[in-house]
Amino acid sequence: MHKNILSFFDKLEDKTRARLSRVPFLYALLGGVGVVLFWRGVWHIADDVSLNSFISLILGSSILLITGVFVSSFVGNRLIISGLSGEKKLTEKTREEIETEEDKIEKLQKTLNRIEQKVEEVESEIHKKN
Repeated sequence: MHKNILSFFDKLEDKTRARLSRVPFLYALLGGVGVVLFWRGVWHIADDVSLNSFISLILGSSILLITGVFVSSFVGNRLIISGLSGEKKLTEKTREEIETEEDKIEKLQKTLNRIEQKVEEVESEIHKKN
């Protein structure tokens, strides 16, 4: 029974994400409302059980540290990865470094556009043959 319930919600999530991904604004709006309502519920439960500020801070920090969410929540994955790979902050980069990165990004975009065009050509040839 437990697997059936999980399977149902897993399939429901897949269908919902597939539909909502076609309407990003609505997806973002619903996601934002869901997050706010979730945290509102957490806040009210904490008030109902009379957690004072200090206990809330200790309990919340402990949960975040134990689950490994603390650093990624407050620092962010991109910042951690850039630090590990030795990347400079944008403010530390010279104009030439920024222009070089822009050139690399532009070349990558052109390459992706060519690949996309070739894939479309191959797809149209396949459709013609069928």
